[in-house]
Amino acid sequence: MPPHLSRLKTCWQHFITTGTLDEAEIAALSHPIYRSWQRCALRLSPTRPPRLPQARTDVLEQVRLALFEMLATARPCLEDVLQFSEGSGFVLVLTDGTGCVLDVLGEPDAVRAMSTYHLRPGAYWSEGAAGTNAIALALLDAMPIEVVGPAHYLQAFHTLTSAAAPIHDVRGHIIGTVAMVGPVDRYNAHTLATVMATTKAIHNQLHTDYYLATANRHLTELQSVFRAISDGVISWNPDGRIMHINERAGDLLGIAPEQARGRFLHDVVQLPPLVQQAQQEERTLLDAEVTLWVGRRSFDVMLCFHPIRHGAHCLGYLATIRPAQRVRNMVQRIVSMPTTLTLDDIPAHAPASRRLVRLARQAARGRAPVLLYGESGVGKSPLAAAIHNSSPRADHPFITVHCRAIPHELMIAEFLGIDQSADQSRPSKFELADGGTLHLTDIEYLSLEMQSALLHVIDSGMVMRLAGTRAIPVDVRIIATTTADLDALVGAGHFHADLLYRFNAFRIFVPPLRERTEDLETLIERTAARIGRQAQRRVHITPEAMELLRRYTWHGNIRELESVMERIILTNDRSVIRPEDLPSNIRFATARTSANAASPALPVRSLDDLEREAIERAGWACRGNVSRMAAQLGISRTTLWRRLKQYGIDPNRFRAPSRS
Repeated sequence: MPPHLSRLKTCWQHFITTGTLDEAEIAALSHPIYRSWQRCALRLSPTRPPRLPQARTDVLEQVRLALFEMLATARPCLEDVLQFSEGSGFVLVLTDGTGCVLDVLGEPDAVRAMSTYHLRPGAYWSEGAAGTNAIALALLDAMPIEVVGPAHYLQAFHTLTSAAAPIHDVRGHIIGTVAMVGPVDRYNAHTLATVMATTKAIHNQLHTDYYLATANRHLTELQSVFRAISDGVISWNPDGRIMHINERAGDLLGIAPEQARGRFLHDVVQLPPLVQQAQQEERTLLDAEVTLWVGRRSFDVMLCFHPIRHGAHCLGYLATIRPAQRVRNMVQRIVSMPTTLTLDDIPAHAPASRRLVRLARQAARGRAPVLLYGESGVGKSPLAAAIHNSSPRADHPFITVHCRAIPHELMIAEFLGIDQSADQSRPSKFELADGGTLHLTDIEYLSLEMQSALLHVIDSGMVMRLAGTRAIPVDVRIIATTTADLDALVGAGHFHADLLYRFNAFRIFVPPLRERTEDLETLIERTAARIGRQAQRRVHITPEAMELLRRYTWHGNIRELESVMERIILTNDRSVIRPEDLPSNIRFATARTSANAASPALPVRSLDDLEREAIERAGWACRGNVSRMAAQLGISRTTLWRRLKQYGIDPNRFRAPSRS
């Protein structure tokens, strides 16, 4: 019997008589129990027999099924406690978060005795039904509590003592209680501590199961990711033992993942010095192009290396690999110049054009390097693309390199690339064009060292990167363009004769427009149609305007033609181009005799028009160099600047960058 039982009986009688207690009585009873009495006094009669709601059997089974995880975790803990409470007359009770009894464990006599108090599965021991009791207060106040004898509000339970503690899930929500209930005359001071220890064990087990399930789920997700990604993945611990290798890595390296796990990495794969150094320094590598050795077989891969850290400690290392060729293919798709122009698209009405197309078709069928030479702006680069698209290499990369734009000190690295021994590896231009065509514009600007390297690649079909030790086979065709006299450069020692000889098989001259007058009308119409599409309107050229355009001597060739047509169409809102829409230098150009027809008489031109044309002709001839223009026109620079301002001529427009 608890020593304070009589005091509790006195407090209960005082409360049901007066409805209140003094401070000393509240202190003896506890504030949570006193607040519960106050709530119960509003709705329950302390002397009437209790009427506890009872859940139907099917409802109880649904509740148990919903709380299966808690039941499965709590049952072993309750059975352990039960072994130490044999003969005590106490039962162990498990409820849900509403106070519904889910299970009652104990000796058969004790279970039957407690059943007379409505303590059975399916009974609701809420405060509103059972009055003040440990189960209800543990749920309401979210803390362990003990209710002894007369501390129960209902007189029918004064012969009981109960202790209960809430069970929390991993998110902190109350999902049930564990209670010990027995006869008050067998009161034990350790009952509450036992209940608290039991709920703590259940709570810990729920957390452990949750974290284990979460870890297993994450592991399953990680395994799925490793199987799904297209990259090979290898991880190893600080001792060098392989912890994981996915199937993709096994396929790439020709090894069985299940046989590699647990072995030392160096017994399976030989890492290059770059990766070994990164491992020693515990630093990250991104997209390093390296060679891995498996036995006597080598594999060129793109590798990313990451130390796995936890705080200041390194737990291991992770490497992802992908075939280097696959990365090169991706780069090729990005840097390759998209073009659909073929030799069938090139106008060939003039005899010079027909000869050009015939030679270009022969070059398209061949494998030897091609040299396209001619004046600036005649269309050498489009012709190079057309040869590529008409050749068996049409489905492979077409890479253009502007030799004039690359500084000499960077040319070797830009063309040959940098090998893995450097911090940032980079493929050569020949590798990017592998299988296709490498188009070199203004080849005369190649340094002598780069000319030697190019000659070596053409002769051997192999390229060696800077800082590299391995020769990389490449299958690439060279199409070069130039406006220079390469024979003169050879004589002056600025161009290798052996390299020029390699281009002798297909050395094709691209004639200027003035030698292809029969093609002019087609070129003009195509250019006008293309620019019209950009301006979102159809453009028509009158016969008079077309005749003036045909008679004009196009010193800048196709580039000047495109520039003039763009200016005419974009600065004119009309869809019909008439003679008055043309620039004055075209309207008043000197007639050119034709073998087929006599040119019509030209209108009388003013001196200002003739002077303006002379200045513009000098500008094109001297590339906008004012001093040379003045010398050619026989006037001073001051006078020339005054005339330029008078006619609104900007010498910079004659300085178009060189383009093949």
